[in-house]
Parts: sequence; C-alpha cells; structure tokens
Amino acid sequence: MTGAAPRDISKMKVNRKSVWMRLIDQRYLMLMSVPMLLYVLLFNYYPLWGWRYAFQNLDISTIKEGAAWIGLGNFEWLFQEELFWFGFRNTLAMSLINLVFGTASSILLAILLNEVSNRTFKRTVQTVTYLPHFLSMVIVVGMAQNMFASDGPVNSLLLSMGIIKTPVWWLGDGRYFWWLVGVINVWKEVGWNSIIYISTMTSIDPTLYEAAAIDGAGRFQRILNVTLPGIKSTFVVLLIMNIGHLMEAGFEIQYLLGNKQVFDYSQTLDVFVMEFGIQNNKYGRAISAGMFKSVVGIILLFLANFVAKKLDEETLL
Repeated sequence: MTGAAPRDISKMKVNRKSVWMRLIDQRYLMLMSVPMLLYVLLFNYYPLWGWRYAFQNLDISTIKEGAAWIGLGNFEWLFQEELFWFGFRNTLAMSLINLVFGTASSILLAILLNEVSNRTFKRTVQTVTYLPHFLSMVIVVGMAQNMFASDGPVNSLLLSMGIIKTPVWWLGDGRYFWWLVGVINVWKEVGWNSIIYISTMTSIDPTLYEAAAIDGAGRFQRILNVTLPGIKSTFVVLLIMNIGHLMEAGFEIQYLLGNKQVFDYSQTLDVFVMEFGIQNNKYGRAISAGMFKSVVGIILLFLANFVAKKLDEETLL
C-alpha cells in the first residue's frame, strides 16, 4: 500500500500536466467557445436564480419592498388548480403528437429524398420543405386559419370529393385542435428536422447498398436493412432530446389559434403561466408553474437516457 501511493501521485501529476498541455494546445478552440459558454451561462443558468421567487408571494405590489416567503404555498395552489391540470394534459398530448408525427414524417422525407437520384429535383424539394421553418408563427397561424375556415380550401376539397356533406368547424371544435396543431407543426418543421437524417444517410457506406443489391435485396429491403439501421443511433439520441422537451408543446400556435370554444384543449402550461400568473400579477405562481415544467422535463430526459442505456443504445450521458 505504501509503495503504490507515490506511483498514484506521479500518475495524477502526469495526467494534470497532460490536461493543461491539451488546453494550451487547443487554446484557440477554447477562445472560440467562450462566447457560446457566456451565452449559455447568461441565458440558461443565470435565470435559475429567479426560481427562488417560486417560494415567495411575489406580485406587482411586493416587487420593490420584498415578497414574503411562503414555502410551498404556490405549489399547493398550483396542484389544486383544475386549469393547471388541463394545461398539463394538453401540453403532454400535443407534445406526444408532435413527437410521433414529427419524427416519423422527417424520417420518411429523408428516406424519400435519399432515394432520389435527380439532384435538381432533390434540391428543389429540400428548399421547398425547408422554407416554412423560417416563417413567423403568426404568418403560419394566419395561413392555417384561412385554410381550415368553414369556407376554406380544406372544406371545399372535402366537399367536392364527397368525403363530408357539410363543412367541418375545424377551428371551433376541441376534438380537432390537438391534431390541427400537429399538422401545422409537421408542415412547418418537417423539412428542417429531416436535415440531420439526410446527412446521416449520406455517411452510410455505399458498399453496404451494393452488397445488399448483389444479394437480391430490393429497394424497400435495402431501406429496411441498411438505411434504417444506419440512422438508428441518430434517431435514439434525437429521441432522448425530444423526450426531454415533452413539456414544451409551444405557446404561440396555441395562443393564436385558440379561442373560447376550444379553451379546454388549447391551453398549455405556457399559456397558463401567462394568463393566470403574469396577467394576474401573481409572479410567484407563474414561476412555480415554469419550475414544475422544467423539473418534469429533466426527469423525463434522465429517464429516457437510462432506458436507452439499459437497451445498450446511444445515450447523451
């Protein structure tokens, strides 16, 4: 035991020197990362100091003079509020719809584009599908309201095809709201979300496709046995990240597209925070709701990462 201690100390010194040497050798990379590090610290970690207000009775009248500490009072009010659980349900439902259909549509689009040999057509389709990502959500919601209006193109098309006999009130029936949000999100983000899958597919060894073709595999079989396994690790990592954002169903589209008729289905946690926290000057309650959402997201992220590790898949941690 006594003879091993000096060796361990010398190894630690060597490791420390090697770490410092690597930092010196990569000093320019370190300097390049400083702006992003400051950005993360300023906008992601510094606001966590505001979580203390979740345990205070903070409103517009107590900001200057100091709010009283009330412990878990804001959380007790939160968990007893029925509208909060409506928001929780709607947030989770719309997030799951966006996750399932968004992921499936982006992978499908990436596979279809990967199979296209005409570069001009491929680039045109990519450009057209990318463009909606850069549109403001206000513009997207305005387009959706025109498309799904009672006398809009969607109802006109369905009536002409004989699928429906009377116009459907898409924007005023809560049964359609979650799916309408899912359709809008898929249309807006499918091209952008497919980029990383397309780049992953281009890195797959072409000899694998050639070997599969020699063995008699058709195009669908090559997709099933070569393409999909090739993007498996990317899919798992993105899935873990998206599960961590399940409590982020959105704010703009629900707030702009929602109305009194679909209120029970359109209210998310973000809308709840604004309407029942900020607008009513109950900032402590608003922060407690946001804190709850963040904690649940962190738990889901670690849970998804744990399950992936147990299944021997790619993980984030």
